[in-house]
Amino acid sequence: MVNAGWPVRVAGSGGAGRHIGVTHNGAVTARPTAAQMAAAHGSTIPDVIAPGLRVLFCGINPGLWSAVVGQHFARPGNRFWPALYASGFTPRLYGPADQGELPKLGLGITNVAARATARADELTPAELREGGAILTAKAAQHRPRWVAIVGITAYRTAFDRPRATIGPQDEPLADSRLWVLPNPSGLNAHWTAATLADEFARLRLAATDGDGATDGDDGRPEETGKSGIPHG
Repeated sequence: MVNAGWPVRVAGSGGAGRHIGVTHNGAVTARPTAAQMAAAHGSTIPDVIAPGLRVLFCGINPGLWSAVVGQHFARPGNRFWPALYASGFTPRLYGPADQGELPKLGLGITNVAARATARADELTPAELREGGAILTAKAAQHRPRWVAIVGITAYRTAFDRPRATIGPQDEPLADSRLWVLPNPSGLNAHWTAATLADEFARLRLAATDGDGATDGDDGRPEETGKSGIPHG
């Protein structure tokens, strides 16, 4: 069965709140107001996390749309949720409103930097490095099998790995294995929906079957360096 949709309530300028339409897979269908987006700047949203996850996905930081609705990767056009489904991580197409179901599948979501911005390049290198240290502490506390950072540029800065490439990394994060995934923004044209799903699937196999990692450059596309695009 496919649900026709359900509402998400967000704060309105007068405090009464309003409803934003949501599709069956949790995608928000009406744009939050400019006032709501401005008010969300610098805010945070809770992690979706539990001990002993198979994979803890880690975004760069929340986008303003996500901050308004309090859900990860919520901006329409972000391909994170479709990539989870296409790669076999989820049994159906989940959306932002389903994020609370992820720990049942051994999955979670956090961010390198906590504060919401309109674009990832609003974050300073110092913020990313601080976020990397916080992420390491989270990995040590919750002990996921894999930590998957969604965005190569943020990973390079946060962990001082300027030559890092997409895929499994040699260095662990606390006791967790580490994988870097492409930025799933729809504006990241270097990765199509199919190649993005393929990379997510490589991680799924590694998280399910053991190591599953490959070494070296295998010709997969590279992300652009600086990211001024709107994000989740």
